[in-house]
Amino acid sequence: MAAQPKQTLSDFTVKDAKGNDVDLSIYKGKVVLVVNVASQCGLTNNNYDELNQIYLKYKEKGFEILAFPCNQFGAQEPGTNEEIVDFVCTKFKSEFPIFDKIDVNGENAAPVYEFLKTGFYGILGGDIQWNFSKFLVDKNGQPVDRYYPTTSPLTIERDIQKHLGLL
Repeated sequence: MAAQPKQTLSDFTVKDAKGNDVDLSIYKGKVVLVVNVASQCGLTNNNYDELNQIYLKYKEKGFEILAFPCNQFGAQEPGTNEEIVDFVCTKFKSEFPIFDKIDVNGENAAPVYEFLKTGFYGILGGDIQWNFSKFLVDKNGQPVDRYYPTTSPLTIERDIQKHLGLL
């Protein structure tokens, strides 16, 4: 019996903030940073500011950020999808895609997050600890790094460059 092909980020379909299906295969061949975000977290301002800087610097080089609002940590993302997008796009002028609000842990965790959490083994394996946990996914759709919520997006720039082939 043939082995099952390894699952990749491209195998998932998620909802955008307007409720439309988005086939993540559109990001195939790109280096992707997947982040669970929140509007009312103490980490919000720095993370969005730095995510924007990295996105603008590398988006033309094959880099993408996928932001998934989540209200599981301290109820810090209570708004509707429309309110979240308005907040992010107005306050932070973010250009990267904001998706449907999801759960990242528990029995209702989004399948893409189940993949990210189990697809990457290491010291941080297991549940997401807080808002702004980050997963770096390589051009083949495989999670290659996982970062703590307190990890500054600017400190992972070298990892992004490496996977983009810029180093």
